[in-house]
Amino acid sequence: MTDSLGPRLKVGVVVPSTNTSAQPELDAMRPDGVTNHTGRMVINDDSMVDEPGFDHVMHSIRKSTHPAIQSVAGCDPHCVIVGVSPESYWEGPESHGRVLDSMREAAGGRPVTMSPDAIKAALAAHDVRRIAVITPYLPVGDDSVSRFFKDSGYDLLRVQGLGMPSPAKISHVSETELRDAVKEIDSADVEAIVQVGTNVAMMRLAAAAEFWLGKPVISNNAVLYWHALRQNGVADRVRGFGSLLSDH
Repeated sequence: MTDSLGPRLKVGVVVPSTNTSAQPELDAMRPDGVTNHTGRMVINDDSMVDEPGFDHVMHSIRKSTHPAIQSVAGCDPHCVIVGVSPESYWEGPESHGRVLDSMREAAGGRPVTMSPDAIKAALAAHDVRRIAVITPYLPVGDDSVSRFFKDSGYDLLRVQGLGMPSPAKISHVSETELRDAVKEIDSADVEAIVQVGTNVAMMRLAAAAEFWLGKPVISNNAVLYWHALRQNGVADRVRGFGSLLSDH
């Protein structure tokens, strides 16, 4: 017997409790027969304006991630998406394998999708290396993201931080602000634009930007869901959310 609403795939998703963007964006992309089941990493909406504050938020996320994963494992999902970006980048690519292994263990051995793996797969699918990155953070967060992409071998041409001061405030970034950020960091030498931060609702804007720029614009939530679907045997072409889901 299979789940009546999710006979093809049940996706567990964990996000910080301050995140109000990832769940509705991921739900909008669901193919027929796929269901999403969301757990929350319980954190406070603490300040991220300096390194001690950012470190405190990261500590709260680390402490609450495994319990959140275990909470969704109870519904027996086929896979789990860990929908938080800073934890994925903070310690660099050399530690990512260890972090991913710990997430899989918390998920009872199920496949786990995190942002670094999903974004690397997307950039490989588009065959690009020269990128510009949009983050929701102040410089303390931008620095760790920049280091991660550079250490992973990408030619990082520009980084644009949106300066959000706390986790919940990230969801307040408007599509107008995102449009302006895309325009600011784009140039002829940029092969693809990558947006990190799962509490940024950029999925619709990214799809539109691909049309008028003529190059990949990869939004964090779209790439996480694309990677989870493809890694778990769901190959549906879902249109309206960018070239990854429609063409790859």
